[in-house]
Amino acid sequence: MTGAAEFRLPYLKDADIRSITFDAHGAPYSRPVPGVPSGLPTDAYGTVRVSHYSAERDTTYTATGTVDCLVTAPGSATLTAVITEVSTGGPDWVGQRLGFSVQDGGEDKPGKVPRDRVGFSWDGGVNWTTTGADAHMDSVNSCMAPAPFAIVTTGGYRVRHADSPLWPTD
Repeated sequence: MTGAAEFRLPYLKDADIRSITFDAHGAPYSRPVPGVPSGLPTDAYGTVRVSHYSAERDTTYTATGTVDCLVTAPGSATLTAVITEVSTGGPDWVGQRLGFSVQDGGEDKPGKVPRDRVGFSWDGGVNWTTTGADAHMDSVNSCMAPAPFAIVTTGGYRVRHADSPLWPTD
C-alpha cells in the first residue's frame, strides 16, 4: 500500500489540513515474535507519516511510524505502525501502535474528487473524544483499525492486494 493524500473528516468542519503518507509492503514470516518463531503472514515493513496543520494554532504537527503489520483485500488495506517520532507540541504517541485503513477507489478521473478513503485509530477519529469527553487512547493490536471513514480530497492511495501465504509446515 502506497500513496499520500489529504482528507477531510466527514463529521467536522474546520480549516485544518490533515494528510497521511504510506509506504507499506508485506513481508510474510519475517518478524519472529514470542510463541511464533516463524513470524506471521501479515508481517510488513515500511513507513507511515501523519501531518496535521492546525489552523487555530497556525502550526503543523507531524508523526512518523514504522509499519509492523499489513493485510489487504481487493481495494482495501489495514495496517498498524509503531510511532517513532513526533514533532514538538504533537501528541504523546512515541512507542504507541496506531491503526490505519485505506479504501482504494480505483483510478481517479481528471477534475473529479478522488474516491479513496482513509481511517485511523487515534482520538479525533470516529470515537467520542471530539465531544469534549475525557481524552483516551485505546490500545491497538496488530492490523487493527476502524473502517476507512475520512474522505480523500487531494492525492490518493494504491493497494496492491496479495493473498496471505500459508503457514510454514516446518
